[in-house]
Amino acid sequence: SVAAKGLSRGGYSVLSASGGHEALELAEAAQGQVSLLLSDLMMPEMSGRELGEIFEGRYPEIPILYMSAYTEDEVILQGLRFSEVNFMPKPFTVDGLLLKAREVIEQGEGETRGGGPPGLCYIPDLDAVCVP
Repeated sequence: SVAAKGLSRGGYSVLSASGGHEALELAEAAQGQVSLLLSDLMMPEMSGRELGEIFEGRYPEIPILYMSAYTEDEVILQGLRFSEVNFMPKPFTVDGLLLKAREVIEQGEGETRGGGPPGLCYIPDLDAVCVP
């Protein structure tokens, strides 16, 4: 995807998966050495909210950034409020995504391990990507 390519060009390692379950497997294979979970809210099989809840339970120190093209009213139906989560509305530019990802990672750095390259778990519309 354009977002995954942009994140790669921005210095992130990006691991692709076909959905939430595979993203969790990739994060486990990376032994939780992930700097950020980036998830679309609306996905088949497992919603971004469901993925986020599981991910947070396993890796509470890793921040989550949600994205969606849906309005806040539609997202509220998924059980989330924009003001309560890190959120990136679609459409967005690659530069905007890189800035937001870095912002969210830096917010969580006090709680996460230090050093190492930036990493990311990324879940686009129908794909999933983890980045150690």
